[in-house]
Amino acid sequence: MSTPGHLCLLGLAHFFASFRNRNRAFLLPHSNPTPNRNSFTAPQYNSCLAPPEPATTATGPSRRSPGNGSWAGAVMGAAGSRLEKVLGEQFPEGERYFGLENFGNTCYCNSVLQALYFCVPFRDQLLEYYANNKNTGDVEENMLTCLADLFSQISNQKKKTGVIAPKRFIQRLKKQNEIFRSYMHQDAHEFLNFLLNELVDILEKEHNAARESLQNLSFPKNSNGPIDGQPNGSHKELAATWVHKCFQGILTNETRCLRCETVTDRDETFFDLSLDIEQNSSLTSCLKNFSSTETLNAEDKFFCDKCCSLQEAQKRMKIKKPPNILVIHLKRFKYIEQLQRYKKLSYRVVFPLELKLLNTVDNSDLEYSLFAVVVHVGSGPNHGHYISLVKSHNHWLFFDDENVEMIDESMVQAFFGSPQEFSGNTDNGYILFYESLAERS
Repeated sequence: MSTPGHLCLLGLAHFFASFRNRNRAFLLPHSNPTPNRNSFTAPQYNSCLAPPEPATTATGPSRRSPGNGSWAGAVMGAAGSRLEKVLGEQFPEGERYFGLENFGNTCYCNSVLQALYFCVPFRDQLLEYYANNKNTGDVEENMLTCLADLFSQISNQKKKTGVIAPKRFIQRLKKQNEIFRSYMHQDAHEFLNFLLNELVDILEKEHNAARESLQNLSFPKNSNGPIDGQPNGSHKELAATWVHKCFQGILTNETRCLRCETVTDRDETFFDLSLDIEQNSSLTSCLKNFSSTETLNAEDKFFCDKCCSLQEAQKRMKIKKPPNILVIHLKRFKYIEQLQRYKKLSYRVVFPLELKLLNTVDNSDLEYSLFAVVVHVGSGPNHGHYISLVKSHNHWLFFDDENVEMIDESMVQAFFGSPQEFSGNTDNGYILFYESLAERS
């Protein structure tokens, strides 16, 4: 039997069906052109093209200011009050649990924003940025200022629960990148990558502008051009931003020549790891396959600089520097040559609440804790929805656009995937967010 505010695993299908049906009721058919194999643009579909009628309670329809009759406020009103009642005195001091209004097809954005909001190191840095720049009148609006403003709105709400419309952020996103302008469904992973890289670009430009301004004050300009103390053609090192400090790790590509045993290392940075998946597997096994040794032979031989010729070699990838926040993307959309299109892989992939990076890093004692999951709901590339699961102050919460519900920790396993290919379970973990326990301490 379920306890108040907690949903037993037995009632899972009924619980999520109510949300999925709300979103899928407005899907419209459309043509889906053959995708570019080298550039995955995720499943294409429409989500929530029209709002449902506001729910009516004994005291009338719940409304969200300033829009009287707001359907988003109606949807969240009862759920928000239930959430506050369930948590009671355990409601975390200073925390806010707000749903995000869907503007037609923005579930991909809402689900990622919720995961990022509850990434506490990232949120703290973003709110600090907002506090330091809110009184600067000459700051041009961009993705960073819009996101900082949105997070500040949520964190400074007087109410503990409710709904916020991220209208300004969505407008800026569509203005910034034409990929997100259509009403076709977008890929949550693609959006996350775009957002993090856009934030980095903005922070680096601001850092360089501030440094140049300081140099102009400190050094007089020569008649020949360059500032004193900085030679012509010198390379400007990019500063490590707080986005890098949160999410960036370093991968090492090791290649060992089988003739001379020389090892060649090549480092590359990453914000997330994209892992191939297999049926009835685990995240640990996917990471092990990611770092498994591959033999390069025949047409794939490696050019060894020491041997000055093509040689057989062994190649493996490992994590040289693990990030503080480890983001893992499960590659659930695969291009099928025979079908000439993408297919959704609803494979069962068990992801643990506590993760050790065995066989992937030199320090095998490093541990991570799961705090957010972006879930793709849908059986294929032509329809679906995104939701997110978030851990906050030892409580697990379910975010579906405007809806916020408390769930039991055991329900996370319902999103591992299906052990059978043709199953009704299409609610699959897609992007996993892990926080380093060392960073937390």
